[in-house]
Amino acid sequence: MNKHLYLILFSILISNGIQAQGLLNKSETIFTHQDTLRGSITKERAWWDLKYYHLDIKVNPADRSITGSNTVRYTVLTEYNKMQIDLQEPMQIYKVTQDGKELKFEREGNAFFIQLTAKQKIGETKEILISYGGKPKEAVRPPWDGGITWKKDKNGKDFIASTCQGIGASIWWPNKDHMYDEVESMLISVNVPGDLTDVSNGRLKSVKKEKDGTKTFNWEILNPINNYGVNINIGDYVSFSEKFKGEKGDLDCSYYVLRDNLAIAKEHFKDAPRMLKAFENWFGPYPFYEDSYKLVEAPYLGMEHQSSVTYGNNFTKGHNGNDRSGTGWGLKYDYIIIHESGHEWFANNITYKDIADMWIHESFTTYSEALFIEYYYGKEAANEYIRGIRKWIKNRKSIIGNYDVNNEGSGDMYPKGANMIHTIRQVINDDAKWKSILRGLNSTFYHQTVTTKQIEDYINTQSGIDFSNVFNQYLRTPQVPTLEYYFRDQKLVYHWINCVDKFDLPVKVVLNGVETWLKPTTDWKTEDTKTDKPTLVVDKNFYITEFNITN
Repeated sequence: MNKHLYLILFSILISNGIQAQGLLNKSETIFTHQDTLRGSITKERAWWDLKYYHLDIKVNPADRSITGSNTVRYTVLTEYNKMQIDLQEPMQIYKVTQDGKELKFEREGNAFFIQLTAKQKIGETKEILISYGGKPKEAVRPPWDGGITWKKDKNGKDFIASTCQGIGASIWWPNKDHMYDEVESMLISVNVPGDLTDVSNGRLKSVKKEKDGTKTFNWEILNPINNYGVNINIGDYVSFSEKFKGEKGDLDCSYYVLRDNLAIAKEHFKDAPRMLKAFENWFGPYPFYEDSYKLVEAPYLGMEHQSSVTYGNNFTKGHNGNDRSGTGWGLKYDYIIIHESGHEWFANNITYKDIADMWIHESFTTYSEALFIEYYYGKEAANEYIRGIRKWIKNRKSIIGNYDVNNEGSGDMYPKGANMIHTIRQVINDDAKWKSILRGLNSTFYHQTVTTKQIEDYINTQSGIDFSNVFNQYLRTPQVPTLEYYFRDQKLVYHWINCVDKFDLPVKVVLNGVETWLKPTTDWKTEDTKTDKPTLVVDKNFYITEFNITN
């Protein structure tokens, strides 16, 4: 008993220390005024509601420059006369006009503050025209390092693409670069050398042959789109298409690949309609029927650009030929097609307001990989896969980042966030209800920007279970909760440690060969075992650790 008491006291001390550490866990990054201008809803952003963009640009591979304009249409919410538009160095704004009159502006780092002269009346819809240009930052390691990628294909043709999540769309074009306010519709006009094709978001409305031998591609987007979802892809593309018979009728699907890859793509891209079938089952209709679905070859691994999903996985199964789960199930499909397309529901349909809540995109989409496997290969295969990716979890800092400074949280938002969702599913223990929650998220928050609180509240309400402490544990601390227990006098004695205050996750176990549920809290509880040789096996689908003091 003395040994047991010592271990119990020791675990309490460790638990309290870890709780304090977890609750205080924040990024140690020192944030600047520029971070605040980029990441917060400033006064110069808040007064106007974004409605429409016409991004009209010329892409010149010869000197790696972009020049052109962006028309910004907006509705006045409150009277004010200073507007923030973002464009990152070394790009420059040359001129801004409204109603034909040139406006004055000041630059503060990557933010431009435009002084409007006309009265901005509440409810009125107005436009400004921004002329800009320069040589945008080149992406060093896309898509993780944002900017423009300038490459050549194996035939020596230019192969160009944009990537900008995190760093911001203002790395290559001027816009209201905060995720809370999505543009409602958009026209993208891209002028490129005459032997190349641009593929952007939405539907191709026209191609104009210019007198100088170049071509201008006009792409129309009818649905709201987040800033980093806007993209350009320029290359020697050829295409093929099909119609997917979906929940909302025929969905136009188009595939753009480099000329030499057409034959292999026609076979390999069969994962795309398989993906659509599985995800419409789990999440509801594809969110952008009006804008179509496109899969576009790119000179980097891939990215979730809305209705223009980019692909660079070398026409291999898995993640560039590797199974990140180590189970074999990850080689049953092309990771990039499935994961990046899954973002059409979680990222492009449901979009975070602040990048600190990026887990909403990545945790659900990582879990979508398992749902794809479940749809085609069964529930146990999916369970094996989601457990397999736990080996990538670092548990070094919180999944949620710092708000209002454009700071994302830990990369654990992928494997750990997915395993949190998987754990919540085990507690709900009702697959029909679980599917209704996933579909309900996509219908309730259809084409909206959201906060973590909205997602938490929805799951709590629809499940009828308060997961508040569970979300606090997995999203806001880097700790993994530990079920600590021991056997004594034919009793099981147990509680949670390494957790937030009042942590109360129920857990499924097999106690003495019988499946049952324990409802541990941070206080000790007991269960009768009615045997001198009790056994306890915890369901491995719960992302927790366990510690048997008896041993």
